[in-house]
Amino acid sequence: MHYWQTGLSALRIEEAGLSKLIESFESDLADGFNKAVTMVLDIKGRTIVSGIGKSGHIGRKFAATLSSTGTPAQFIHAGEASHGDLGGITSSDIVFLISNSGESEELSAIIEHTRRFAIPSIAITARANSTLGRNVSVVLKIPQAEEACPNGLAPTTSTTLQLALCDALAVTLLSARKFKPVDFRIYHPGGKLGASIRTVASVMHTGTALPIVHPHVIMRDAILEMTTKGLGILGVVDGGGSLVGAITDGDLRRHIADANLFENTAANIMTHNPRVIRADELISVAVREMEANKITALFVLNEQGRLSGLIRLSDLARIGVI
Repeated sequence: MHYWQTGLSALRIEEAGLSKLIESFESDLADGFNKAVTMVLDIKGRTIVSGIGKSGHIGRKFAATLSSTGTPAQFIHAGEASHGDLGGITSSDIVFLISNSGESEELSAIIEHTRRFAIPSIAITARANSTLGRNVSVVLKIPQAEEACPNGLAPTTSTTLQLALCDALAVTLLSARKFKPVDFRIYHPGGKLGASIRTVASVMHTGTALPIVHPHVIMRDAILEMTTKGLGILGVVDGGGSLVGAITDGDLRRHIADANLFENTAANIMTHNPRVIRADELISVAVREMEANKITALFVLNEQGRLSGLIRLSDLARIGVI
């Protein structure tokens, strides 16, 4: 039996639903979407998200995405709302309620709470005229679409559309807040993502660990410095501490046959204008720069343009960035 054909069929059904969602942005959804984004940007409090069942799972992901991209958010389980969790919703907040049918009884407590205290609310639902749709400030209507479930029972396409719309909201809010990659460092300190959004300064070799010589130093002493520090590269700096060149293992191989190599000076062997990076750049930028130029290390400059460190691909591999 070709199970993959059933899987492909499900994907095509969901793809058709997503196409309907995209088309709705050109008609009835665009105005509500603009209003919803503006409302979230204007509030002083948090974005509260609630739902039940599969819609609740989508809501949890929506709240998590918002929180990690600059919009403080919290998920409140619809079933727990009437047992004390309504106290987590204040008049400074805004509430997103997610329900495909718009008739989830568990949402009634939150609906009543938002109406009583004039808390702005937004519905994500397939039925604008449902109980939910009639009792919120703004309705974001997802299109009616065939469920990928062959029995038409398990929420599949409908939750995919909910998730896609929530992601569209989160990305729009992220953009409107001018949330930059460096901001992720605050909210994602762990894992590979956390490592890649740290700055170069946090992982570079500095101080006495740096292999550096002056241009007039003879290569016998330069090679000793390079070997002692064990980083596979040597920085050549002038009297003011500015980087004027670099000597790599490759440079040494190219000159190994020179009869006077050891008595030559670093200035005659070095590569001029080596690739550099600023200490405040993200590690991900350093990786991109090294991979693009097929090199394994970058010297790091401070704000005054002087040599302050060295970052290597092998170091980044060790911390799990690459």
